[in-house]
Amino acid sequence: MPTKLDQLKAVTVVVADTGDIETVRRLQPQDCTTNPTLLLRAVQSGSHAAVVDEALAFGRTLGGSRDTIVSRVADRLAVNFGTELARIVPGRVSTEVDADLSFDKEATVAKARAFIRDYEERGIGRERILIKIAATWEGIRAAEILQNEGIDTNLTLLFSLAQAAACADAGVFLISPFVGRILDWHVRNGGGPYTGETDPGVFSVRTIYAYYKRHGIGTVVMGASFRNLGEIEALAGCDRLTISPAFIDELAASEGGLPRALSPDDTGHAPERLHLDEKAFRFALNEDAMATEKLAEGIRAFVKDLRTLRALVDDRLAAGGNA
Repeated sequence: MPTKLDQLKAVTVVVADTGDIETVRRLQPQDCTTNPTLLLRAVQSGSHAAVVDEALAFGRTLGGSRDTIVSRVADRLAVNFGTELARIVPGRVSTEVDADLSFDKEATVAKARAFIRDYEERGIGRERILIKIAATWEGIRAAEILQNEGIDTNLTLLFSLAQAAACADAGVFLISPFVGRILDWHVRNGGGPYTGETDPGVFSVRTIYAYYKRHGIGTVVMGASFRNLGEIEALAGCDRLTISPAFIDELAASEGGLPRALSPDDTGHAPERLHLDEKAFRFALNEDAMATEKLAEGIRAFVKDLRTLRALVDDRLAAGGNA
């Protein structure tokens, strides 16, 4: 019998949720996605010295303020890792805009354009890259501008139908609705115990998936942030799932049936179409305590790791050494 990973790949595009180059080379996923936390871990591991050293050498050629140099080196690191990953996977690589720009539409657009220019200078076309942006109102508006320029986006930290509906209206290429973090919130607030079928994070992604399919929305739904295999199995059939290497390995080692749970033909429970202006979006998000808290918490966590990464870059530039 095929493994559960083989069965999942038959109905869903499996994306590796890691910035570790050797792990991606071993797993050979279709796509891969990174974020500041994953990049920080990859740099701290010391296993990608050449990639890090090139960015540090680039930084030493720059003029300007220390903060500007450090920021540009961090950007260089992101594109260095993304370039290496793009040479391994046949599909897309997601590169994330700085989380501290989550409420700055203009700066998000400028950063995304700079990423794409850097990739294209290395021979990596924009069709291979997804620009990853937090699903704030400002982030969604930035994504709309970028999509109109032919730059595809991945809207992350998405916890609600309101965010998903606004992303659909903006024409974003892909959304990453989170599963495990929704479960975390409900457990912390006294919910549960939950199974794969009753998991509130699974229910959220199923609702968004059905909403998109019912209304003919072409935006790709990529479930993310899993806490257990049950959540992954309960979303078999989703357009894409971004899964940690540990869970990919578990699926590869697991036998038994893995039935398809989501189908574009099964949308009977999908909500009616929503069209939200800024006021309606902000009110709907405010009404959802879980989504409001998890979005803010996620941005803070990514900013914290981004600052740690910049501090690490600053230290190594000051020391004059390499990785």
